[in-house]
Amino acid sequence: MIGVTEESSYGMITEEGIARLKQRVGLEFNQPRVPHNLEVTFDGVRHFALGYGDENPLWGNKTYGEKTRWGGLIAPPNFLYTMGEQDASPTPEQKALLKGDPLSGLGSYQAVMEFEWWRPQRLNDRLLTRCALIGAQVRNNSRFSGRTVAEILAFISRNQNDELVAIRRGTWLRAERHASAERKKQYELPAPYTDDQIAEIDAAVAAEKIRGAETRYWEDVEVGSDLQTIVRGPLRLSDLIVWHIGWGMQLTPPGNFGVSHKIRKKAPGLFTKNPLNIPDTVQRLHWEKEWAAELGIPTPYDYGGMRETLLTNLITNWMGDDGWLWKLRCEHRKFVYMGDTYWVKGRVKDKQRVDGRNEVHLEVWIENQWGTTVTPGEAVVLLPTRDAAVELPSPPAEDLRSLIDHEVARHAIPDAATQLTD
Repeated sequence: MIGVTEESSYGMITEEGIARLKQRVGLEFNQPRVPHNLEVTFDGVRHFALGYGDENPLWGNKTYGEKTRWGGLIAPPNFLYTMGEQDASPTPEQKALLKGDPLSGLGSYQAVMEFEWWRPQRLNDRLLTRCALIGAQVRNNSRFSGRTVAEILAFISRNQNDELVAIRRGTWLRAERHASAERKKQYELPAPYTDDQIAEIDAAVAAEKIRGAETRYWEDVEVGSDLQTIVRGPLRLSDLIVWHIGWGMQLTPPGNFGVSHKIRKKAPGLFTKNPLNIPDTVQRLHWEKEWAAELGIPTPYDYGGMRETLLTNLITNWMGDDGWLWKLRCEHRKFVYMGDTYWVKGRVKDKQRVDGRNEVHLEVWIENQWGTTVTPGEAVVLLPTRDAAVELPSPPAEDLRSLIDHEVARHAIPDAATQLTD
C-alpha cells in the first residue's frame, strides 16, 4: 500500500498485510519446532494425561488396553498436540511467500479449534504433520478488538504406515494490541474462594466416574440426558507446570540456558525483556502478570489447548472404551485466568444413524466459577450397538493434497459465528 512503510505498519492491520497473507492460502509448510514426542510411548502418554488430571486406564495403564477392542495402549485424542515431525516440502517460490509474518506486531488469540479423528494413536506410532493456511478472513465486528483477521490453519497428521490419523483446524484472531488493551476493564477476574466453595469443588472432583469397560450402547442413549460434569481447578501455576511436562512448550522452542541462547540469536522475535531486563520467552504471558498486562490482558491466563483437552476428557469419560470420539469443535469465547475453575459439562443433543454410523451429537461447554460459559462446543461420538462394534470413520479425502484442497474450499466462505467475544 502506497505510503505505508514496514516500520509504520508494524502492529497494524493493513490491506497490504492482508493481501500478503491471502497469497499463502493452500500452501503447505512445516511447524518450525521439533515435537515434544517423536513417538507414542507409555511414559509420554501417562505424563500427558496426568497433566490435565485424566486417570483413564486406557492411556494410563500398560496392560489395560490389551483387554479392550484396541488390543493395547492408545493415546488420548489430544496427544496429537505433542506429536508431528515435519512433513511438507515447499518449493523455493513457496518458501519465499511463506517468509516472515504479514501481520507482524499484531496480537494472536486462539478463537476456535476443530478436530476430526480417524484412527487411534497406538504405542510406538510416529506421526508426520503437514500444515497449511486454509483460510484468511477479515472480520469487522469483533467485540474483543474491533477489526480482526482470522487465520485458519490445518494440521494434518499421518502415521508411519502413511495412514491419515487426524486433522486439527485452528482459527487465530489477529488483532491490534492497543485495541484489546482498551477493553481490559470488561474482564471477569477471579476472587478468593470461600471454604464452602473449595469443598464444593472437592466433592465434584471426588464424584468423577470413568465409564471404561462398561460399554455404552447407542440404543441406550437418551436425547436430552446430561453427561457427568467434571471439574478442574482452581487453576494454579503449579498446574501449568505439570501441564507443560506432558504437553511440552509448543510455542517456545525447547531447551534451556545455552540452548535457549542459541534460539534467541536465531529467532529474536520469540523473546522480549522482562522487568529485570533479561530476554525471556513471549509465551510468559501465561504466567507473568507484568507481560500479560503489557499486552492488554489483566492477569495470566490458560491455553485453548488445555480447554480442548478437558472437553475430550469429559467425552471419553462418558463414552467408554468402545466408543470413538470422531469430531469436536469449540470456540474460546472468554479468557480463563489463573485462579479460575473449569466446570466441564455436556448433554446429548441428538442421535442419528448416518451411512452405517451410529452417531451421538453432543453439546459440550466449559463454565468458570461464576457460571459464565467460556468455551462452548459440539462433538460427534460413534457408539457401538448390541449388534455391531464401531467402525472407524474415513477422512473426506484419501491423499494429503486433496485433503488440503478440500479444506481450502470448505473455508472459502467466512463463518460469522467464529469470533472471540470477550
